[in-house]
Amino acid sequence: MDFTSRMAALLGAFRRERNGAVADSMRFYGKSYGLNYGVSLPTLRTLARAGGTDHEFAKYLYLQDVRCLRLAAFHIADPARLIPAEFAFWGGGLLNSELAEEAAFALLSRSEALPALFEAWTAPGAPCLEQYAALMAAARAPHPSPEWIVPAVEAVRRAASDDAPAARLLAQGAVALLTAIGSLNDENRLAVLRAAGSLEALPAAEYLRGELAWRLEA
Repeated sequence: MDFTSRMAALLGAFRRERNGAVADSMRFYGKSYGLNYGVSLPTLRTLARAGGTDHEFAKYLYLQDVRCLRLAAFHIADPARLIPAEFAFWGGGLLNSELAEEAAFALLSRSEALPALFEAWTAPGAPCLEQYAALMAAARAPHPSPEWIVPAVEAVRRAASDDAPAARLLAQGAVALLTAIGSLNDENRLAVLRAAGSLEALPAAEYLRGELAWRLEA
């Protein structure tokens, strides 16, 4: 069965699970989808995983302007085949925060290329959604590195005085990652709190510090 036929079959399965109420209630940072059936994430994940991994098919689905197909792509892709040469492909398709979060959960955090991706996607000038996806993926890593503390804080610093919605989004990603790192041991906890304390008194920074204060209480 070719990719088009397989996509049609998968889309038919998603269409049977459509939920207009879910679609109407969705809120996310970024662009809307061309087509959205409102399939719940648990259902979408189950249907996407049913056929196993197929990296090339996943990339084909990711090019479609259909919510359920783009999200399914992250579950069908093979994390072992995520290499630096593909970073631009996956990053370029992150239209909104929902896609960034699902990419982090299903694909990015499971790849051995995560350290390289984190470095590339948190670099100055990287798109907001790539930075957010990298932060969320790193937060899910089995052994989050203390070396990620400074890039996480700097991502918030760069955005804090610019785009308020983007800054809040990056602060949320930084909270997830810094909590994961700071929870490993007391040395990391103190390093996280010091780095967060170096941020200027802007809303995103205050949110970050406030969240970390109670999440990392001694």
